[in-house]
Amino acid sequence: MSLLRPRDLIDHIRDITPEFLAARGLRGLLLDLDNTLIPYGSYEERADVMGWAADLRRGGIRLYLLSNATGQRARFWVEKLGFEGVGMAGKPNPRAFRRALGALGLPAWQVGMVGDQLFTDVLGGNLSGMHTILVRPLAVNALPHTRVTRRLERAVLKRYGHDWKP
Repeated sequence: MSLLRPRDLIDHIRDITPEFLAARGLRGLLLDLDNTLIPYGSYEERADVMGWAADLRRGGIRLYLLSNATGQRARFWVEKLGFEGVGMAGKPNPRAFRRALGALGLPAWQVGMVGDQLFTDVLGGNLSGMHTILVRPLAVNALPHTRVTRRLERAVLKRYGHDWKP
């Protein structure tokens, strides 16, 4: 399996249900923030996302925010979402993923990495032995370098038979 190939591609995090996780043997999730849970740069509360996270947690799923966003932005959302996490994580460095797995107290094979970018979320999750889940980005209002990598991501995904346009 290629390090850039996600195990699952989904349209929205709400597609991740307790049944979806159980079918894959997953008991925890590492979650990216920007354009995965919340549109890039937004501080607007999302009742749907908060409800989704609360439902998973009530179902015994362990959640952890693993973001390259600023520490201040990550702390804001960790408080709102009600679970632990960090910003400025340094994805795709596997060390960041190992620390997050340690915080969850679960082995890599029982944890999914959910994110919107191949070169940070999927690559780091695969390097760490996790189940990787690529989600369609919530918005196109990303940083200039992210817009460039989106073109590369589309080319890689197309190679794997996915014509996943924004």
